[in-house]
Amino acid sequence: MGNRLSKIATRTGDDGSTGLGDGRRVRKDSARIAAIGDVDELNSNLGVLLCETLPDKVRAALVAIQHDLFDLGGELCIPGHTMITDKHLGQLDDWLADYNATLPPLKEFILPGGSRAAALSHVCRTVCRRAERSIVALGESEAVNEAPRQYVNRLSDLLFVLARVLNRADGGSDVLWQHDRSAG
Repeated sequence: MGNRLSKIATRTGDDGSTGLGDGRRVRKDSARIAAIGDVDELNSNLGVLLCETLPDKVRAALVAIQHDLFDLGGELCIPGHTMITDKHLGQLDDWLADYNATLPPLKEFILPGGSRAAALSHVCRTVCRRAERSIVALGESEAVNEAPRQYVNRLSDLLFVLARVLNRADGGSDVLWQHDRSAG
């Protein structure tokens, strides 16, 4: 594991570079740092979602996911290192199956919204999709394990499902796209 910072203002990045967990320095606009940053932004948005009133099971899942995302960022920060495993993917699959089983089938597209917590879950979902695109882009130029990409792909699905769960927990329902609405 990389060194923990005891001093935050190191000034070592003033030249536009940053350190990876293996000690190498890379440009701050590299594909690897973009992917790490998108995962960090997702984790921060989950922190905002966790400020809301949430069902206990959802809260526990989101806290576990925050820890996973920190591990995922660590894996991206140390090229060749593995932290996200099939166990992490299996947990997401289990949550997806459990929460999806409680929801009515979809017959229309859903708009992001409803309760504040559900809307924040949708924001997290879109940031998660961006993180996925960044990880895929990184994999085009550098070796990246499959599990981080798979994790964020499944996580974005879970965040969509959780938005639906959170709307119901708040006493509402999905906000449906009205494809046949009249203009104006």
